Amino acid sequence: MIKSKTKYKKRLYRDLVKGSGLCSFKVVVKETDLFVHAQKPLSDLTKELIIRFRGYIESYISRQPAFAQTLIPWPEKGPGSPIIRDMIEASQKAGVGPMASVAGAIAEYVGKGLLKNSDQIIVENGGDLFIKVSRPIIVGLYAGKSPLSMRLGIKFQPNKNPLGVCTSSGRIGHSMSMGKSDAVCVVSNSCCLADAAATAIGNLVQSEKDIQHAIGFGKKIDGVAGIVVIIEKEMGIWGNLDVVPLIK
Repeated sequence: MIKSKTKYKKRLYRDLVKGSGLCSFKVVVKETDLFVHAQKPLSDLTKELIIRFRGYIESYISRQPAFAQTLIPWPEKGPGSPIIRDMIEASQKAGVGPMASVAGAIAEYVGKGLLKNSDQIIVENGGDLFIKVSRPIIVGLYAGKSPLSMRLGIKFQPNKNPLGVCTSSGRIGHSMSMGKSDAVCVVSNSCCLADAAATAIGNLVQSEKDIQHAIGFGKKIDGVAGIVVIIEKEMGIWGNLDVVPLIK
């Protein structure tokens, strides 16, 4: 069984993306709850893609049950589908268990599948985003009860290649985190890696004093392009990120 990273009743992170100019729809399959922005309604295809990629992961777990529970990088054992290989690689780069990347992996693979039918796609899965757009958008930084929550956002220009923008929190939702951050947001060309890296960086944040150490660790992960760490009233930023105030 694949468990969703976030199951809080009011999904405030569904307001993360501003200015997409696309039609939006929600698709739920078991624990997977996706909110998709596309140029046209693609609910049926989205459902098919979710079922396909969940199936690959569930099949692998049935053969390797420890894959779903381990908190350390997974040594590759035998052949696997591309989504499994990406999860294993992300876990090895970030130093966490492979399921730390599952929400980002599903968002990424569903998003890539939808791009065959829509030139612009945003897939949100538990606050993790796969983004391919042709106009500027702003992704709000949701950080629970922090006074900085949804006061700032990251502005992204039209991107030739898809981006992953993934967030982990030690205080929000049901995802496993060993830290106490309100939010750790990671930007990468790989949504799968961004998800794993956000978890790894977030594990290091126990107080405001840990922000710089956590960012120092995260920027050494191959493939990470930007990091934002928020804990209570403090924030740290690394990378070429255009952080802007959100207009209420």
